[in-house]
Amino acid sequence: MNEAIEKKDLQKFEKAFAKDRANIIAMNAVSSEGVNKAAMNVYKARNNQHAFNVEVESGKVCNQKQSGRCWMFASYNVMRLNVMEKLNLENMELSQAYPLFYDKLEKSNYFLENILATLDEPREGRVVSYLLTDPIGDGGQWDMFRSLTYKYGVVPQEVMPETAVSSATAELNKYLKTKLRGYACELRTAYEGGKKLEELRKDKEEMLNTIYRMLAIALGEPPKKFTWETRDKDKNFVQVKDITPQEFFKKYVEMDLDDFVTVINAPTADKPYGKTFTVQYLGSVRGEQYPVKYLNLPMEDLKELTIAQLKDNKAVWFGSDVGQFSDRRGGYLTLDSLGVDELFNTSFPMTKAERLDYGESLMTHAMVITGVELDDDGKPVRWKVENSWGKDVGKDGYYVMSDEWFSEYAYQILLNKKYFSKKQKKQFEKDPIVLKPWDPMGSLAIED
Repeated sequence: MNEAIEKKDLQKFEKAFAKDRANIIAMNAVSSEGVNKAAMNVYKARNNQHAFNVEVESGKVCNQKQSGRCWMFASYNVMRLNVMEKLNLENMELSQAYPLFYDKLEKSNYFLENILATLDEPREGRVVSYLLTDPIGDGGQWDMFRSLTYKYGVVPQEVMPETAVSSATAELNKYLKTKLRGYACELRTAYEGGKKLEELRKDKEEMLNTIYRMLAIALGEPPKKFTWETRDKDKNFVQVKDITPQEFFKKYVEMDLDDFVTVINAPTADKPYGKTFTVQYLGSVRGEQYPVKYLNLPMEDLKELTIAQLKDNKAVWFGSDVGQFSDRRGGYLTLDSLGVDELFNTSFPMTKAERLDYGESLMTHAMVITGVELDDDGKPVRWKVENSWGKDVGKDGYYVMSDEWFSEYAYQILLNKKYFSKKQKKQFEKDPIVLKPWDPMGSLAIED
């Protein structure tokens, strides 16, 4: 074939397509139903039943709606279980609008500080261009959430309810990005004009005052103290009176976040197993001692650690590429329920490492593993996944994830480090290798 597509090439393609009757059938099916519906293999789906012999009791499924707060929802879906147990509650939600407010404020400051740290970098260079690509978004990582929680605490959802903006963040994000890119321009222009760093930080204070005003108008101001009232499983009245968000977290969530660490599976040549990693310019809260840090381990280790925590009746936060071979209707994360390869009569042979290296896959979404089906040898067959897309997605809001899918498309788990072996504990204590800001391990859980 020559450099350009020529008429004779098109004729060959057309002839080859028309020659196979299955192509016409597939074309008609996809044209009327879409790719995923047409590719659904109902017989394969039957092999992934929503039944598990190890299961953690959880609350009602939440709904992040049109926002990229999955990492917050997943974190709170783990945290709220402690509150429910402590107060004998059938269900409760922690306010996801509350951390959204402070996350936007802290990320704005973090972005402006990154701009100040790169004043001598060329505007058209890769670093500054990367920072300007997405100054502020909804996504995040566990360590970012840990910093927010320690600094600002948590509140029940009734104390700071959802607003139209928290449930659909695109409009607010648009105007925040516009302001922050404008502020980046102002800071760099002033620096080029001779302003010193101390003066630029005074300018930053006024910039953040404006950001705070925008957030308060869009989301409402967060409470400093509150009283929360509810009823427990036995219909007894429960009142938590005159308490700060930080006090509520310490007393009712009662979770030592320093005990929880992130383990990743990134089987690429540049990330040896047993090493820790962090990502340049990735974070949200300045001045806190909780930088993003991962320990890279083989997938079998991630599975063993996850099972250990589930058997201890504790749910597991995890990050994955949820859009890969995912069926929202039935709630399946499997490699064979969607027969896309058969539908298109082609294969998708890239390995997990190759998909990371070539930009085909990365972590996009955070959810919670609440159960696992183990075979007679104690090996995982399938996993129960609590999502945050409401009860109408999947089976009552839950997904079943095959063990093979977990291997290929799960990238992170959050677990209590008490489940580490002695060797893994020593490995995690090592100073992290710093990855470039555009590394796939720097992706944020943001899928909505």
